[in-house]
Amino acid sequence: MPVNTNFFLKKRLVSLILIGILLLVTYGAMVITQFDAVKGLTSIPQAVEWGIKNFYPNQDALDKLPRIWENLRETLLISLAASTVAGVFALVFAIIGSSTTRVNSFLGTFARGIATLFRNIDVAAWAMILLFSFGQSALTGYFALFFVSFGFLTRAFMETIDEVSNSSVEALRATGASYPSIIIHSVIPSSIPQMISWLLFTFETNIRSATLVGILTGTGIGFSFDLYYKSLNYNAASLVVIAIMLSIFAIEFLSNYIRRVIL
Repeated sequence: MPVNTNFFLKKRLVSLILIGILLLVTYGAMVITQFDAVKGLTSIPQAVEWGIKNFYPNQDALDKLPRIWENLRETLLISLAASTVAGVFALVFAIIGSSTTRVNSFLGTFARGIATLFRNIDVAAWAMILLFSFGQSALTGYFALFFVSFGFLTRAFMETIDEVSNSSVEALRATGASYPSIIIHSVIPSSIPQMISWLLFTFETNIRSATLVGILTGTGIGFSFDLYYKSLNYNAASLVVIAIMLSIFAIEFLSNYIRRVIL
C-alpha cells in the first residue's frame, strides 16, 4: 500500500512540475513578445462586432463567385493530384522500408530516412524553398503539397503494412512464395483499405494546406483570399472563406462515407 501511495505521489509531483514549467514558459513568451493578455481578451467583443459588420458576402462579392469557384477548383485539383501521385510513390517506398517487406536493411533505412526528411519539413517551408526554383506558380504549390504528402503517406503506409500484413506474409513465405507474389497477393490486398483511408485524410489536409500555399505562391483560392483581403474587400474575402469551409465539409463528409464503406 505505501508503494502505491508513493507511486501516485510521484506522478502527481511530476505533473505539477510539468504544469509549472509550462506556465513559466508561457509567461516568459508573453513578456518577450509584450503580449497583453487582458487587452487581448477585452478586444474579442470588438473583433466579433467588426466581423458582423464587415465580414459577410454582399451582392458585389457574389458577382465574383465564378472567379472564386474557378480558383477553388484549381486548388481542389492540385490537392487531389498531389495526394494521389504521392500515394503511388509512397506505396513503393513503404514496401521497401517496411520491416515486413523490405529487401535489405540498407534500402529500408534509406526509405525511412527519405520519409522522415520530407515529412518533417512543413508545407509552408517547402513552398518558400521551391519559390526560388519555380517562382509563383501552381507547380510550386503542387510540389510543396506532394513532398509533404509523400513523407506522411510513406510513414503511414509502412506502419499499416507492419500491422496488417505480418502474419499473412509469414504464411506465404513458409509456402515458398516469391517476393512479388507476397506483395501482390498479401501485402496490397490486406493493406489497401487502411491505405485508402490515409489517402483520403491526406487529401483533406492538403485542401487546408493549399490555402496557405496559395497565398505564398500566388495561385488558387489562397491567392483570391490574399488579393481581396489586402485590397480591403472584406466582403469578397468572406465569400472565399465560406467557399473553403463548404468544400472542406463536403469532402470530409464524402471521405467519412467512403471509410464506412471500405473499413
